[in-house]
Amino acid sequence: MAVTIRDIAKEAGVSRGTVDRVLHKRKGVNEEVAKRVQAIADDMGFTPNLAGKVLARRKQPLRIGCLLPSIGNPFFDDVIAGFRQAERELSDFGVILDIIQIKSFDLDVHLKELKHLEAKHYDGVCVTTLDVQPVIEAIDRIAESGTTVVTVNTDIDSSHRLFYVGPDYYLEGKTASGLLQLCGRAQKRILIVTGSFNMKGHQERIKGFIEGLQEHGADYIVVDTVESLDDDNIGYERTRSALEQCQDINSMYLTAAGVQGACQAVKDLGIQDKLRTFSFDDVPVTRSLVKEGVITFTICQQPERQGYDAIQKLFTHLMNQQEPIVDTITQTIIKIRENIEE
Repeated sequence: MAVTIRDIAKEAGVSRGTVDRVLHKRKGVNEEVAKRVQAIADDMGFTPNLAGKVLARRKQPLRIGCLLPSIGNPFFDDVIAGFRQAERELSDFGVILDIIQIKSFDLDVHLKELKHLEAKHYDGVCVTTLDVQPVIEAIDRIAESGTTVVTVNTDIDSSHRLFYVGPDYYLEGKTASGLLQLCGRAQKRILIVTGSFNMKGHQERIKGFIEGLQEHGADYIVVDTVESLDDDNIGYERTRSALEQCQDINSMYLTAAGVQGACQAVKDLGIQDKLRTFSFDDVPVTRSLVKEGVITFTICQQPERQGYDAIQKLFTHLMNQQEPIVDTITQTIIKIRENIEE
């Protein structure tokens, strides 16, 4: 049986991270400890085994399942493009992706698809899903069965996922609060249109936004918060109802998809010049609304990089079993009419 980093770490009485740094000639390890670890590795007959694993994978494909609530949400087109780019680059290593797309924030739908992922015994899975206890338990079961789990775009950090690739939603929310303050000091009467109360990212955007306004000492009132469920029809109906009931709303904060429906309600009511509307992501509909002046600014998060990095990092882990692996946080990018094409 081949000697592993774990075996060397146990024999040397150090962490696997220390062994990894020594074997890869990285800094940060005491010279005496490094010499001892290297000597133990040599005595145990350790040799890098990536090539052997690659050859084995060519005979047995490395299968990765990806679950996204992406149907009807064009944002995820770029995440999928990142998935596919990584798959192409890793095709010689036998990497094959199965991308499962759903249109729902319904708990039963997510649990059903997670059960399917578990039953297929993938080498690894990348998931964008709900942050609720039954889902956490489902993710933990997948991890305990031997499949490595990665969260993409929105995190579930209380689960047994290995790492997260996506934005800092809280920072995005605080950024939105700062931009809103730059739009004037008059009282903000705000309608929040979120995607789902059960998506951690959407909730973090609201939390960061509210706490940012409080830190600025802003004069504001959150008049109402409604869910669009990332659906334009639902977004239209709930946004229009809220705006009709509270006609003094002067700011609208769109934390997720359903942007076209919410903004169409604003246009149909003829109040686009009255509202400061701000959103997230650079998808065709949002880009058009920014150009029209219906949306004042939109905050973006490098979706293609999210998909690409998730697969590449998962592959590296599955082939090398290197630890620790840290989260990857994508950049927060502000776009307005003048730079929306960049």
